[in-house]
Amino acid sequence: MAISEKQKKILSLLADGGFHSGTELAKHLGVSRSAIWKQLAGLAELGLPHAAVSGKGYRLETPLELLAESAITAALEPRLRPLLQRLEIHDQIDSTSAHLGKQAQLGAPSGTVCFAEHQTAGKGRRGRQWASPFGSNLYLSILWRFQYGYASTSGLSLALGVAVIRALQQQQIHPVGLKWPNDIISAGKKLGGILVEVSGESEGPCAVVIGLGLNLYLPDAAAQGITQAWTDVSKVKPGHSISRNQFAASVLNHLLAVLADFETLGMRHYLDEWRRHDCLQGQAATLFIAEQPYPGIVQGIDENGLLLLQHPDGKTQAFASGEISFSRACP
Repeated sequence: MAISEKQKKILSLLADGGFHSGTELAKHLGVSRSAIWKQLAGLAELGLPHAAVSGKGYRLETPLELLAESAITAALEPRLRPLLQRLEIHDQIDSTSAHLGKQAQLGAPSGTVCFAEHQTAGKGRRGRQWASPFGSNLYLSILWRFQYGYASTSGLSLALGVAVIRALQQQQIHPVGLKWPNDIISAGKKLGGILVEVSGESEGPCAVVIGLGLNLYLPDAAAQGITQAWTDVSKVKPGHSISRNQFAASVLNHLLAVLADFETLGMRHYLDEWRRHDCLQGQAATLFIAEQPYPGIVQGIDENGLLLLQHPDGKTQAFASGEISFSRACP
C-alpha cells in the first residue's frame, strides 16, 4: 500500500508527536473529518499507529521525522558534496538496492544515492527480507563505479562496516561492533546490515550497489517476522534524541569518504580498525555454509578479510563466506 499525498500532509502535521484535532487536520487538507479518519486508518496499515483522544484529537504513537533532501545535503561535509551526484528519496519503493541496480544498467552516475521511507521488498543477506516500516529507520543504497574490476572491490563490505561504526560513534551511540562479514551489532543483537552487489566486467569497469539498513526505531509489530536477535538505536541508547536527517547525513558522509578512497587504499587500510570492533574475536561460534556446520573459536580475519576459525582439533581454517551463529553477547 503506497502512501498518498493527503496522508503525507497529515504526517507532516502529526510528526511532532503532539495532538492535533480532526477539525485542524480537515481544514489543512480541505477534506471532511470522516475523510481524515479514513486516511489515518490507512496510515495504521503502513505501520504508523495513532492515538485518538476525545477533546484532544489525534497523534502518532511515536514522533516522526521524514527525510528531506535539503536537510541531508546541508549536513554533508563540503569536501564530500561533489561525490554526491544524485540523491533520491522515495516514500515507498520495493528495494533501494534493486532500484539502483536498474539505474546502474541505464547509466546512472557513480555517487547516485537512494533513500526510502518504506521498502516493500528490502534486501537482507541470503535472500532474506529486511523489515522496513515507514519512517522508522534508515534504508539507503549507493551506486558506485569502480574501474578495475571485481578484484578491486574485495573486502569493500568490511571497510563500509568501519564507516558505519564511525557514524554511530559520531552520534554517541555505543556499544557497537562488527560481526563478520557485514553486520552491525550491539550487545549481541543486530543493529544493521550491509549488502554489496557487484555487476559488470570482471577485469574492467564494474558497478557496485551498496545497501544499508540501520534500525533507529523498530516497532515490535514490524519486527515479528525477524528470526534473529535484533535491536535499534532507541534501545541501545534510551532517551537519546537523534535527528533522522542528521544521522542520514552522518552515515552518508562516512560511506562516501570510504568509497572515494577505497580503490586506492584497498581493504587493508581499514583492517586494524575493523579488528578493533570485531565482536567475535576469541568467541566460540558455529559457521554455517549451506547446512553444513563448522564449530570452533573465531580468530578474527586474515589480511584478505577471510574469517579465521580454529576447529576443535586445533587447526585454523580461512573462510570466504558463511553465516555465523554465536551465543555470548558482544561487543
